[in-house]
Amino acid sequence: MRCQYFLILWRSLGYSGFLKTYHQRILTSNSLIPFIYTSLVQSLHKTLAFYLFSQRNKFFTMPEIDKNKIDPQLYSPPSQVRGMTKLDRTAFKKIITIPVLTVRKEIVNKLVRSLKKAMLQRPGIKRVIDDPKDEGNKLVMLDPYKIVSDDSFEESERLLLKELNVTPQISSYSLELTYENFKTDEILRAVLPEGQDITSGFSRIGHIAHLNLRDHQLPFKQLIGQVIIDKNQGITSAVNKINTIDNIYRNFQMEVLCGEENMITKVRENNYTYEFDFSKVYWNPRLSTEHNRITELLKPGDVLFDVFAGVGPFAIPVAKKDCTVFANDLNPESYKWLLHNCKLNKVDQKVKIFNLDGKDFLQGPVRDELMKLVEQPSKERKPSVHIVMNLPAMAVEFLSIFQCLLSGQSKSSELFPKVHCYSFSKADDPAKDVQQRAETLLGASLKGCSSVHLVRNVAPNKEMVCLTFQVPASVLYKNQTMTQGEQFLKAENLEAPPFKRQRTEF
Repeated sequence: MRCQYFLILWRSLGYSGFLKTYHQRILTSNSLIPFIYTSLVQSLHKTLAFYLFSQRNKFFTMPEIDKNKIDPQLYSPPSQVRGMTKLDRTAFKKIITIPVLTVRKEIVNKLVRSLKKAMLQRPGIKRVIDDPKDEGNKLVMLDPYKIVSDDSFEESERLLLKELNVTPQISSYSLELTYENFKTDEILRAVLPEGQDITSGFSRIGHIAHLNLRDHQLPFKQLIGQVIIDKNQGITSAVNKINTIDNIYRNFQMEVLCGEENMITKVRENNYTYEFDFSKVYWNPRLSTEHNRITELLKPGDVLFDVFAGVGPFAIPVAKKDCTVFANDLNPESYKWLLHNCKLNKVDQKVKIFNLDGKDFLQGPVRDELMKLVEQPSKERKPSVHIVMNLPAMAVEFLSIFQCLLSGQSKSSELFPKVHCYSFSKADDPAKDVQQRAETLLGASLKGCSSVHLVRNVAPNKEMVCLTFQVPASVLYKNQTMTQGEQFLKAENLEAPPFKRQRTEF
């Protein structure tokens, strides 16, 4: 019986050939049985110990992995979420295997501070957990794309491990990922049809996330909105623009995809606070740098005329610099919130606010104030005058109003307003395109007295630019306006492309 037992166990350990020889010797010689039995016991003891040790290592240590064979979809949600239109957070559970390092509790904090690059980076995951097998240890979760074996640590990391007397032996750990542990783009890429563009970016306006969804994303719009709210702290409403800005008030229709319906929001830009109803006024957070750039151009005592002021992102910072500001907007809602924001930022005594069409503002308050400045005694310092025209889809069309604006007044050698006119351009040379169109409407060349600043790329092959120029004296002080025929001939001489009114866009 003992021999049979050893034979079975020996075969299971892979020594069947060796056993066959010993079995034959046992059958032919009874005198050898005690010797063979003793040898088998000793060999079995050694082999069994080796076998158990190897199995222990196989369970706890992580074998070296070929980096090229690491699953690129390791952090992708389960395939069954593809096509989901109503968010089911429970469907995103997934088990992955990651490397961990066993560390004594008393040194784990010191080690973690220096091992950050090698550690797991996942939203909502605790990177240090208790060792379920030893209360005195902690398990440090490592990045499976960086640590694939005991030799994957960088030299500085290996020196630290040695200094802290930590064996760089990597073990495997089964980690459950849930909806909370996946990033926005990972979720949307797993849900939307394979190969199609995803929308994970958005404009943030206070508590509102503003998206511009494409047609193929519309069936998933509510899910997309919910994911954006879930993954961005402070966002409580997600909206989608459903038309371009094609009305005189520069606001657009929108639908609430998910979250609260409240569109009255508060934003901070360049240390100023603005409150407004986002569904009724224009606001673009991407223009923060441009608002600051123009503000920096003015000095205390200067004058600013803001023709299309919106809710005040140019007017309020400039007023804070002790400048005189005249701000206008045709939209009654913008006018209301402009008044509110001037009080909110404590500049209401420095800003005169109007609710007029841009043309009426230029021909009325702007002209009147410029004439007052011209009539000032020559001994008095005349301030620098800036006119901002931030309506890029059609501001250039208003430039013809500068012709003869100060007709009948004595020419001032000190007072030539500096205009900052915004425009869109799809031309190969946006700067040349915008300048030529401006020259056509002004009826004069701007060569040598203008510059063009690239603001931002609005869409493929479409740029937003700011043309800055001093209005020539020949434009401001003409005795009479040109007829339409004369303007056409002037345009032909300037070789300007035919001007087309562009639709207002966001």
